[in-house]
Amino acid sequence: MSTEPPAPDPSSAQPVAAPGDPALPTQRRTLTTLAATQVLSGVGVASGIAVAPLVASALSGSDAIAGLTSTSGVVGAALVALPLAHVAGQRGRRPSLLLGFGVATGGAVLATVAVLVGSWPLLVVAMLLFGSGTAAGLASRFAATDLATPQRRARDLSVVVWATTVGSVVGPTLAGLADRVAGPGLRLGDAHAQHGSTAPSAAPFVLAAVAFALAAAVVAVWLRPDPLLASRAASDATSDAAPGAAAPSAVPADGKGSSWRDGLRAGWAVVSASPTARLALGAIVLSHLVMVGLMSMTPVHMNHGGATLQVVGLVISAHIAGMYALSPVVGWLADRVGHARVLYVGGALLLAAAVVVAGAPGEDSARLTVGLVLLGLGWSCGLVAGSALLVDATPGPSRTSVQGLSDLAMNTGGAVGGILAGAIIGFSSYGALAWGAAALVVVCAVVAAPLARRATLR
Repeated sequence: MSTEPPAPDPSSAQPVAAPGDPALPTQRRTLTTLAATQVLSGVGVASGIAVAPLVASALSGSDAIAGLTSTSGVVGAALVALPLAHVAGQRGRRPSLLLGFGVATGGAVLATVAVLVGSWPLLVVAMLLFGSGTAAGLASRFAATDLATPQRRARDLSVVVWATTVGSVVGPTLAGLADRVAGPGLRLGDAHAQHGSTAPSAAPFVLAAVAFALAAAVVAVWLRPDPLLASRAASDATSDAAPGAAAPSAVPADGKGSSWRDGLRAGWAVVSASPTARLALGAIVLSHLVMVGLMSMTPVHMNHGGATLQVVGLVISAHIAGMYALSPVVGWLADRVGHARVLYVGGALLLAAAVVVAGAPGEDSARLTVGLVLLGLGWSCGLVAGSALLVDATPGPSRTSVQGLSDLAMNTGGAVGGILAGAIIGFSSYGALAWGAAALVVVCAVVAAPLARRATLR
């Protein structure tokens, strides 16, 4: 039984009846369009992320610089999250996503130039812009909830998350094909080749630029009507038609006429006032931090154990499948049994994953595969159920501000997780990292227990 003071249902600011029914053309077209953009942006992100560390290592001769490109992409996604949310709040989802994919396209083009001129500092800067593709992909999942009813939010959101699977799996394969077809004309001299391998090629970044540009084109042409603006229009019409409806609020919706910094403050004020929102946001950040920390260091651990690149690739592919492939099932369960219950399941899966890999030697690929699949499933539960619960807990006029704060916190958590993981591996071991992740999950669960008792959960 919740002890949170009664408050108006946040979902009342959204259409409550038919608009979220997938049988309706508007929502069905919205989900189809968003899924298509996720496939394309997934190809772009996966292509660039897969080769950027290798290119940076070849250009700089340093593994530390190689890791810096990945961190740069995560930081870039965090930095652009709030501006994208601000644009969505002021002008709608379509301009926001166009901006995100447009900046990512520019980042991919700049990365191509960086490879051709042989400049790793320019590549690091390019990956900052490249991270906008990740931020736009994350924002797309919230766009799927704009016209969804509360009963279908997690399912509609999960469909968009699931579409990322296709791009993530196909992206590296297409990058390899692009390298073979166009690579010779876009490759540096052999002076940058390492250990008998070929010199790095800009072809995967050209592929990423094309993929991001196509994602922007899909948004521009087919994301009509804008789901956020359509949701607001339906909400206003419902309010106007209600007997005794109050006059429109003088408070600007989602920071209209203000800066993204004001949106950050407004989003934080909403989250601070709601135990439910704090619980949802904490679950999202924890899931991402633990996932990035363990996943990023598993290839290093396996390499120390003598695993081949092919085996490492199979383990990471299984992990990615765990993250995305079952997200529609996670969304269905969240809508059916409750978002909070799926969050609890996600926490248990994260804990189980950390325990499974904690004692696994680098050559035990079977045990590490099981652990990373569990890790991916736990992340999926945290992201899908946490995002849906966050929408439930947020009043309609404040949603884009809170969603921007959520993506900022999530990507910051991922960056912190990656940095801490590298430091722990450097000073201790992979096992210590895994046990530390397990301890963090337990501590967060204990701290969140009082918050959960005060939250309004479903």
